[in-house]
Amino acid sequence: MSSKIRYINVVINMKKILFGDNKNIIYKKLKIYRNKNDLTQEQLASKMQAMGSNIDQQMISKIENNTRLVTDYELACFCVIFGVKAEDLLEDILLL
Repeated sequence: MSSKIRYINVVINMKKILFGDNKNIIYKKLKIYRNKNDLTQEQLASKMQAMGSNIDQQMISKIENNTRLVTDYELACFCVIFGVKAEDLLEDILLL
């Protein structure tokens, strides 16, 4: 076997992760809290980056448009930035 690295193309059937029709549950509340705190998407992304989260304005937009998942770490950072509990951002789960 040569010392070159061989790449093998593997097709994996991945399940789409959805809850109902939602990619995330916090999309409505995120926008409400962001606006309540007078933050643009870019400013929120900057605050997230300062906390070590690898997120940009486009990702914030996708979360708010319900087309991107939210990680647990991102949820925790949003809570710290807005000074709220996770339950506050997740409250819409009761409406689904």
